Formats: sequence, C-alpha cells, structure tokens
Amino acid sequence: MTQLLQAGAVVALLATAVCAKPVVPASTASTASTVPGYRLKVIRVYPHDPGAFTQGLLFLDGKLYESTGLYGRSSIRRVDLTSGQVEGRVRLPDEFFAEGLARVGDRLIQLTWKEGKALVWDLSTLRKLSEFSYEGEGWGLCYDGRRLVMSDGSDRLTFRNPTTFAKEGEMLVRRAGSPVRNLNELECSVGTIYANVWQDSHIARIDPGSGVVTAWISGAGLLDASEAAGVDVLNGIAEMNTTGHLLVTGKLWPHVYEVEVVADTKGGVR
Repeated sequence: MTQLLQAGAVVALLATAVCAKPVVPASTASTASTVPGYRLKVIRVYPHDPGAFTQGLLFLDGKLYESTGLYGRSSIRRVDLTSGQVEGRVRLPDEFFAEGLARVGDRLIQLTWKEGKALVWDLSTLRKLSEFSYEGEGWGLCYDGRRLVMSDGSDRLTFRNPTTFAKEGEMLVRRAGSPVRNLNELECSVGTIYANVWQDSHIARIDPGSGVVTAWISGAGLLDASEAAGVDVLNGIAEMNTTGHLLVTGKLWPHVYEVEVVADTKGGVR
C-alpha cells in the first residue's frame, strides 16, 4: 500500500467503503438518554498515514500496531507513534478485507470482514503464524487479559478463547435500555470496553459484565473542516499504558490524537 493516495483515489476508496456495509441506526435512544456525556480533550497530535484505512489499533512500547482495510489494500503494520513512520508492514492477499486487531502475549490476531478468517502474526517480526476460522462478519477485536472480545457490526459482543478462538459467550450492548448497533473497533481496558460506533462520532464505554453503556463520548470536531473533506469515519482506539490516555484516529485520517476523556460541558472536542 502506498503511504499517500491521490485525491481521486481517496474518493474512489471512500465510495467503495461507504457502500460496503449497510447503515443501521446506531441507537434508538440518541436524543434522550440518562447515560453521562463526555468529550475528548486533545493532549497531543501525531502524524498518521492518510492512506491508512484504519480498522484496528494497538499501542505498545511507543509503537502503534495497526490493521488497515479495503480489498487489495489491507495490511498489518507497526508504526512509530511520534514520527508516524511505518517501520514494518505486511500486505494481505487481495481477497482479504482486514478488520480488528488484538494482542495476546507475543501474538497479534487480526480479523477479516467477510472472509471468516482470523490471522495470527508474530508480534516482533510480523510473520504469519497461523489462522482461525469463524462464522459471520469480523469487525472489532480486543483482549481483556482473559478472553478476546469481538464485534460484528451488530449490538452484540462475542467472547472467544484466546488460544483456540472458540466462542465462549456473548453479550448485548444497551444504552439507556436501547440497543447500540454498528459496534466497530474495540479497545479493552481494566473493567471497561471502548467501542467505536460505525457512522457515528461517539465512542461507547461499556461495562464488560453487563453490556451497559456507562459513558457516551463525543469525538466530534477532532478534524478541522479542511481535514474532514475526503476522509472516512472515526475508527481506532488504543489505550496508552504509560499515561492512561487514549489514542484515537480514523479511516484515512492525517492524524492520531492523544486524548483524555472529560465531562462534556462544551458540547464537543477540545
């Protein structure tokens, strides 16, 4: 995958991607909710490859591990956070549309959208080790230290064995009693699951024991008007183990943002 796309190519990619997944309303309780509202306070801004259609994001030892999607352009990569330089990258076969990414020890597990394959990579070399098969679509993936948590674009999260990828349970996600659909990229934190919501600028903070949304976090306004033209949705959450801050980005976004989650008294970001 090239690091920079020409403007015409970006438009074509967006048209393909937007048409790829049918839009389902994210929540039936979007205007009236008892769930606390939060926003993202920007701490630092880092460069990001604007050709990266981000589907999964991890942070470890100053590096980002990123899964990028689209047929014919999917990859797994290691990126220096500060410089944005891609230090290692493996392109997937053209028939794979890469999705969520999770780290389990010294392995990375990468989902594919409709191909029913979870690819297993060596963390240090990005060498493919093996793969798992599963039914249905793959969207987001994270590891909570005991089990993998997987989304499929619905309001359901599936728990999987990190060694065998066997299904071990599932949970429905509810915001003020209503389903939150289009659950996308995931990040597991201590006692919390963060989830991007496809076609929505919010991040859901989810109780992993009950599926209840405990915070509805606005990511609106991260990009300025000129940057927002020609890019796709907010997607990609990684927790920084050094500060507890989150790193967030989006599909074809020029930046990665280091952010803090704060009470929303301003009605948006910053």
